[in-house]
Amino acid sequence: MSLAIRGGTVVDGTGAPAREADVLIEGEKIVGVGEGLGATAETVVDATGLLVTPGFIDLHTHYDAQLFWDPNASPSPLHGVTTVLGGNCGFSLAPCAPEHVDYLSRMMARVEGMPLAALQTGVPWDWTSFGQWLSRLDGRVAVNAGFLVGHSTLRRVVMGDRAVGSAATADDVAAMVAALHAALDEGALGFSTSQVHTHNDGDGSPVPSRAASRSELESLAAVVRAHEGTTVELIVAGCLNGFSEEEIDLLSSISLLADRPVNWNVLGVSAMNPGNAWSQLAASNRAEERGATIVALTLPHTMQVRLSFEHGAILDGLPGWREVFALPIDARMKALSDPEVRRRLDAGSQSDEAGILRHLANWERLVIDETFDPANAAYEGRSVGEVARERGVDPFDALLDIVVADRLRTGLRPPIGESEEDWVLRSEAWMDPRTIVGGSDAGAHLDTMCGAVYSTSMLGDGVRKRALLSWEDAIRQLTDIPARLYGLRGRGRLVAGAWADVVVLNPASIGPGVVRTRDDLPGGASRLYADAEGIEHVFVNGTEIARAGAFTGALPGRVLRSGTDTDTVRAGSDWASAAR
Repeated sequence: MSLAIRGGTVVDGTGAPAREADVLIEGEKIVGVGEGLGATAETVVDATGLLVTPGFIDLHTHYDAQLFWDPNASPSPLHGVTTVLGGNCGFSLAPCAPEHVDYLSRMMARVEGMPLAALQTGVPWDWTSFGQWLSRLDGRVAVNAGFLVGHSTLRRVVMGDRAVGSAATADDVAAMVAALHAALDEGALGFSTSQVHTHNDGDGSPVPSRAASRSELESLAAVVRAHEGTTVELIVAGCLNGFSEEEIDLLSSISLLADRPVNWNVLGVSAMNPGNAWSQLAASNRAEERGATIVALTLPHTMQVRLSFEHGAILDGLPGWREVFALPIDARMKALSDPEVRRRLDAGSQSDEAGILRHLANWERLVIDETFDPANAAYEGRSVGEVARERGVDPFDALLDIVVADRLRTGLRPPIGESEEDWVLRSEAWMDPRTIVGGSDAGAHLDTMCGAVYSTSMLGDGVRKRALLSWEDAIRQLTDIPARLYGLRGRGRLVAGAWADVVVLNPASIGPGVVRTRDDLPGGASRLYADAEGIEHVFVNGTEIARAGAFTGALPGRVLRSGTDTDTVRAGSDWASAAR
């Protein structure tokens, strides 16, 4: 089938100046980009007044489970994403075995915020090897999707209950090495791990990878070197708090042993501490001196966190609150209506034991983002303090009155002040050769955020509204740069011979929509979801999967396998300068 996208302004992903051109597609590939093409094509898309770009590539998602019940990987394609990479942070669904399903399900539910009911009812769990798992997705996805092997999963499959908190024996490490070799042979795109203190399993214990010694990490990193088109992704404590000398040495060693760039997450950029980001990025310079490559994943927008008394994530960390969140919904509503319980909870939230969570307990500053009882509709978009003053009650009482009336589903947003200086600093980070844009975490933390908006936020807030960088530079950051880092063959550029992953967008209206709750997960669970503005057409491998904010139902996506769909990118290579 021939398809022509005509009359648009092509931003081809390479950073070259935008130009008026047509894009001609035959089957799954682009066969030409130029003037006067496709006059006799079977299908013609009029792109007059619109930008035509490569599909966006999201390197950091957790769509591993969601693709089984939602082959569209929604809402990411509505925001222009055509390729997703999963298995990040040490968490994958394969390899597996029946005796590990319960543990892995509960781990993913806890650490990545995937509702347990959805994991139990929406995922078949009928594989043992990585290759078997990938085969379950072949021909059944709308987007291109590739996956890393998670360290915590490997450890659990090899060590069983000992994976949590125990050092691996020499035999354990040998078995993990063999299992990783097998998964990479079967198409895994690389290896991921986590050493960060915030990652705990379904029992509240540190996830398995946190018990790994340096020698274990290095043994697994060395496996990656032997497989074409593979990579390494990780998170360690210093990613969040500032790298120690030991961590910089570890990241450099992992890069050298794997002979691959190491992609770490996530780099925060804020005008409140402007020097922190550049201090973190100095680790890349230190690594480069040794011939290693370290690349930081950085967010292109402010990550808005949604608080709720229904799921209790984050709030349950306040002193004395966990017991209340352990109650069933009706019993919890009764407790939250009790004046004595309210006073006890409020006192706990104001105590020194609350630590860094204490700032959340400034109840009057919370913004009521979404309500569910019609009587509460007028409060949306207002602060709890404003509503409390209007009603003549204490802010905590006003908050809980609204929450109980909504059967605990009220969406609450901590106010996050951001300045124009924040956006300027972010744009500088986007263009830094030591970073890569991403970090959506899409498919995870479904009840606390919707990170899939990262691309339209960058284009809408960073380019359309603020003109912090050109369309050419912004599109390259979303397409060619991630494609080059992971060696994705034929992705990220609109050139003849490339896969026909194409986005047609309106530069005058591009941006993210409002985040709202959807009750559409298996098992009756809910998630946060945002549509997009200005994304008119999305094509994957030459087939349209989204049009004007709606999915077409087509499933043309490819499951990406290492070596077949990826080229090797080596540590110390000039991938960054070549891509930029």
